[in-house]
Amino acid sequence: MNRPLSPSYFSIKKAEIKTLMLLAWPIMIAQLAQNTMGFVDTLMSARAGSEDLAAIALGTSLWIPIYLAFSGILMAVTPLVAHLVGGRKDSDTPSIFHQGVWVALLLGIISFWLLQNTQPLLSLLSLEASLEDKTRGYLEAISWGFPALMVYQTIRGFSEGYGKTRAIMKIALLALLCNIPLNYIFIFGKFGLPELGGVGCGWASAIVMWIMLTAGITYTRQSQQFSRLPLWYPWHRPDFSRIALFLRLGIPIGIALLIEASMFSVIALLLAPYGEVVLAAHQITISYTGMVFMVPLSIAMALTIRVGQLKGAGELAQARLAAFTGIQFTLAVALITTLLTILLAQQIAQLYTPDAEIVTLAILLLTIAALFQFSDALQVSAAGALRGYKDTFIPLLLVFVSFWLIGLPAGYILGMTSWLVPAMGAAGFWYGLLIGLSAGAVMLMTRLNRVSQYVETT
Repeated sequence: MNRPLSPSYFSIKKAEIKTLMLLAWPIMIAQLAQNTMGFVDTLMSARAGSEDLAAIALGTSLWIPIYLAFSGILMAVTPLVAHLVGGRKDSDTPSIFHQGVWVALLLGIISFWLLQNTQPLLSLLSLEASLEDKTRGYLEAISWGFPALMVYQTIRGFSEGYGKTRAIMKIALLALLCNIPLNYIFIFGKFGLPELGGVGCGWASAIVMWIMLTAGITYTRQSQQFSRLPLWYPWHRPDFSRIALFLRLGIPIGIALLIEASMFSVIALLLAPYGEVVLAAHQITISYTGMVFMVPLSIAMALTIRVGQLKGAGELAQARLAAFTGIQFTLAVALITTLLTILLAQQIAQLYTPDAEIVTLAILLLTIAALFQFSDALQVSAAGALRGYKDTFIPLLLVFVSFWLIGLPAGYILGMTSWLVPAMGAAGFWYGLLIGLSAGAVMLMTRLNRVSQYVETT
């Protein structure tokens, strides 16, 4: 039954923001720690040699899409568990966990096989033999960690469904702390081990993935919250009807993440003829906006948890209020990041490079990127709230339309042709992103408004 809201509307909104921040800030730290691991890999492999760095850059561009797609599928665990937690049906959550682990094991095996068999793809790229060998070696090494990483993602989603985000933050920080010495040992050949260069970075990452899984299992077995639940014994066999429901919710999330990530790769390929200055400025802008994006993304993930729990509890009016309060808060954060980006664009660009030509172009691209902070905040937080309502298929279609049917074509027209204005190069593609994200924000907000109103009346 839907309970009426308290008369103190603003005090409720304030309480909602506080609840969201308690959920979101550990997620934010975890995401930043994960990104920092990638930065550490790049920094340490660069010291091993330019070819090792190139191997990791190329290898990462191949395994990241697999990771995003498969971890997106496993994100279905969070709203499914959150609904049960909100409805006080804790006894049913282990079944979701077990089916999630079965899916994770399957995805882990598939990802292992894909990364072990990249030779045909690498051959198509016509790489130098030594670079191809190092890239393949790096991918084969890191593949051994993917089964563990997929199962850990299930543990993470389960914990977040309960609103327990601090433990995930601690595990991410542990992974970062382990990643640095393991990279040092395997890349540079310490303690009697051979010097493996970039391939060693793959082995270090694989070991870190198993450390994360071990920490996750230990946490669920020792946590006061989870130790009373039969998470690890007795074990449920695969239930294909439940797995089908799981995949129906998760596959659209995975494809949506893949669509967004792949578009940036396509833009980089289209800009390649413009030369290294344009590509460098484009990459600087992607790197910076990717870090800033962690803030609204973390709030969006918190919204999935909060809305899911409230809907599961039957608090439908409160769920709608939480969704739109979270979006308003995300917009306020976007205002701050927009102003900082515009005011500090030069300093941000100069952190990456002293090259004046690259800095000049990067300032322009960062300024354009600052403008779509609002659209980006709206679309990602609306998508997060919709996941809380277990609505993922229609948002997938809307993301596809906004990115691939609006954003990328608009960017191509503005950047590569003179149909509307003189060809703008990289700036045109970033204006296209602004157009696409704005369209996506409008569509996803409309969808959220409709879905949240519908569940209130059913």
